[in-house]
Amino acid sequence: MRRLSPLLLGMFCSVISFSQSPTVLAQESNQVTNGFREDLSFLKQHTDIITLTNGEAAVAVAPAYQGRVMTSTVDRENGVSFGWINRKVIEKGLLSEEERKGKLEEHIYIFGGEERFWLGPEGGQFALFFKPGSKFEFSDWRTPAAIDTEPFELVQQSSTTVKFKRNCKLTNFSGTQFVMGIERSVRLLDQAAIAKVLETDSIDESIKYVGYETDNRLTNRGENAWTKQTGMPSIWILGMYNPSPKTTIVIPFKPGDAAELGPKVNDTYFGKVPPEYLQVEEDVLFFKGDGTRRGKIGITPERSLGIAGSYDAEGHVLTIVTYNVQDAPNGYVNSMWEMQEEPFKGDVINAYNDGSPAPGEPPLGPFYELETSSPAAALKPGETMTHVQQTLHLQGSEAALDPIAQRLLGVHLDEIQVTQ
Repeated sequence: MRRLSPLLLGMFCSVISFSQSPTVLAQESNQVTNGFREDLSFLKQHTDIITLTNGEAAVAVAPAYQGRVMTSTVDRENGVSFGWINRKVIEKGLLSEEERKGKLEEHIYIFGGEERFWLGPEGGQFALFFKPGSKFEFSDWRTPAAIDTEPFELVQQSSTTVKFKRNCKLTNFSGTQFVMGIERSVRLLDQAAIAKVLETDSIDESIKYVGYETDNRLTNRGENAWTKQTGMPSIWILGMYNPSPKTTIVIPFKPGDAAELGPKVNDTYFGKVPPEYLQVEEDVLFFKGDGTRRGKIGITPERSLGIAGSYDAEGHVLTIVTYNVQDAPNGYVNSMWEMQEEPFKGDVINAYNDGSPAPGEPPLGPFYELETSSPAAALKPGETMTHVQQTLHLQGSEAALDPIAQRLLGVHLDEIQVTQ
């Protein structure tokens, strides 16, 4: 079974040769989860933040961090903060090229944030994270500055919507230069829009909620088409969330023959996930998101239902992530760090649970992730691909949240909690 995107594997395992040990790096970024108000105050001390609000719901967006959603809440005065924020990296700020040498920031700035824009593929002959002639090793791995340290330009703002743009040039491992136009908008969803995602006419009045949608667009602004011969990038949206001891990721999928749909789950990204952390049924899987053991899973586009979620039984929070399912005649990019036999045979939904990279080592976060990807962008000059992701957090009683979990994820909350 293929193993895609060893980003965190390389970060954790190869950083041992640097001046800071994994223990120090993890201790520096580990933190107690704060409330939204505390996180917002901290962020504003270090970077410009745009806060989208609708009643008690709020979303904090950072233009300097590529328009990423840093965190959100159902109650901006007293509510919890859903996004994981790496305070130590943010406090440190951007380092000079000389200061970055021998440190994790030489390869990536892990600011955190619960929804960010990235581009794939990471590895392989069409990699965007490896320069031509480099080796598929952590020492040569670099996150492109356009999606790591360089800001997006703010072009429009209201109380509930913010829009950004960014033009850039990236060269892949095979030497193809991509002239890209990036557009990204973040929209806070109102009650009617959230009800539509929840497939209901009304939302139980006892439930507190926040929901937002990001519209992410990639345009070919060059003179040549992006093809399977040159490589094709993809839009990759990743979220880092605060975990709890009772957080479980839930992903429903299409049942059927593996020969036609692929495996039920790709569970060997960082070594096979043990059964106490991953349970796979006929049409749904349960994956711990407690931040205690590192592991990653993926779902093929043939099996995906366009939805993933998680439930925090401790905080009574149900999280739902959806994306716009679209035709993918050219497949999905493969990010494995090697010359690939199938560079367009990647997964569309991924989930990651942070944890110890080695015995006795603390986690980097801790956090857990839900990720979605667009198809490979086979774009002619002037054409655009759009990837839309919606993220909802709902907090309430089990009785109020259970019908939503059953309707959208196909399971009752008590089925999820049995796995914890």
